[in-house]
Amino acid sequence: MTTTLAEQQVTNVALRLAQHARQRPAQIAVVEPQGRRRYRTITFGELHADSDRIAAGLLARGVRAGDRLVLLVRPGIDFVSLVFALFKSGAVTVLVDPGMGRRNLLGCLSEVEPDGFVAIPAVHAVRMLKRHRFPKSRIHVTAGRRLFWGGCTLNQLRTAGEGLPLSVSTRSDEAAAIIFTTGSTGVPKGVLYKHGNFEHQISEIQNHYSIKPGAVDLAGFPLFGLFNSGMGVTTVVPEMDATRPADVDPKKILSALCDWQVTQSFGSPALWNRVGRYCEAEGVKIPGVENIFSAGAPVPGRVLAMLKRSLPTAAEIHTPYGATEALPVASISASEVLGETQDKTDQGAGVCVGRRFPAICWRVVPIVDGPIDSLPEGVPTGTIGELVVSGPVVTDAYVTRVEANRLGKIVDGKTRWHRMGDVGYLDEQDRFWFCGRLSHRVRCERETLYTICTEAVFNTHPSVYRTALVGIGRTDAQRPVLVVEPFAEAFPRSRRARNALVDALRIVGESNPHTRTIEDFLIRKKLPVDIRHNAKIFREKLACWAARRIV
Repeated sequence: MTTTLAEQQVTNVALRLAQHARQRPAQIAVVEPQGRRRYRTITFGELHADSDRIAAGLLARGVRAGDRLVLLVRPGIDFVSLVFALFKSGAVTVLVDPGMGRRNLLGCLSEVEPDGFVAIPAVHAVRMLKRHRFPKSRIHVTAGRRLFWGGCTLNQLRTAGEGLPLSVSTRSDEAAAIIFTTGSTGVPKGVLYKHGNFEHQISEIQNHYSIKPGAVDLAGFPLFGLFNSGMGVTTVVPEMDATRPADVDPKKILSALCDWQVTQSFGSPALWNRVGRYCEAEGVKIPGVENIFSAGAPVPGRVLAMLKRSLPTAAEIHTPYGATEALPVASISASEVLGETQDKTDQGAGVCVGRRFPAICWRVVPIVDGPIDSLPEGVPTGTIGELVVSGPVVTDAYVTRVEANRLGKIVDGKTRWHRMGDVGYLDEQDRFWFCGRLSHRVRCERETLYTICTEAVFNTHPSVYRTALVGIGRTDAQRPVLVVEPFAEAFPRSRRARNALVDALRIVGESNPHTRTIEDFLIRKKLPVDIRHNAKIFREKLACWAARRIV
């Protein structure tokens, strides 16, 4: 079966998959672990044909262009094939982190008003129990064994689509997906992605990092694997729980890197911290990898340095910066961080996230807590403000929690700007220095403290894994509190050891003008973090916890 592709009129990442299927049909597209270093694979030719069958089956089952279909399938071949099938069918894929908790998950899915579910059996069972929350849902596909909930299985869908004609006809401005934010600064919101957003994302990433077809990527974050298939890159799905990258087994990551001669890999800072610490402790080198990507939160300089020591000399680490609503925005290499910016970060200057991608326009505007009705003039270079961005990878709107559009977007004529919610400044080289989230800044009586600037000073202590600055009390006269998560092996086991660590941190704070006013320190075994990357700290939760402990 051949997909009809009117390439000059259609915008759809599936066109890229079709192109790679023609040019390199026998190249492996996706590698899925089966345990004990056994794998299942699919080629680009097979992936294209399989997604064609599934798309045709969806249309035969009554899927209409614009239908919202929730996709909750484990990372692997079926996941990738289903996403491309949904793109081809014209349906809108709804993607949400399953680990965000049942309450948040049900709330997000209910708000999106789905027309159907393509999911594993456990999800369908919950859907049936809560079916009153999904009154529009009519298309039900089970990836696995179907029980009492009706619909069809994924394999039945493939059979139904065999031999049926399929025409891809989506345009750049048509909806392609709804992807939910992590909820690290509030309730998760559904971000509307258009086909044009995805197309430009792939182009920006591929061009900026010189990613060539034929590369092999270990995808520590499932969504990045979808970009790979659009770039002609083999995706190796690691044997790990995608919702818990901080708990990854380093030996399994290293085995997959070796087994498939991986040339690049994307993972959260938490994943690379665990792998890097293992490599350093065991004296192990990471073979063959040319590029590592890490995003989701600032990557500590010591993690970059640790990884660098474990990689081949010519390898590079890149830390892209962006958000669910706008990605990619900027990027910086570990060589630039370690060679220039890290010393300033350690002194409280913020984290340099690098230079903007070519298609991005950005501006640092004065800090405003409420909506901004028109685009303000930018603040002077070196002055802290909020970053706003525009460009073809920047999404236009939220489609759930739509009241957030008033707060998160600025309309300037025909251009829609996204407020990143991040505060920081531009330097003389037009690099952005991230100082923290706007909503996380601590407004004391005489000064404002910014989380990233403050925390970085204390993170230099050798016993400290990470810290979180929170404010308690009245909004305009907050009391700053530093919550500290030591490395597991350095966690104080007695009151005396705890007091000694606090005294040492107090000395660190007194040595820097950014941190001299901090007098309250709390020690905690684990800081609460986001599900997606295990790296963004839930400071709102910590502020409530700290308020109960500080008299």
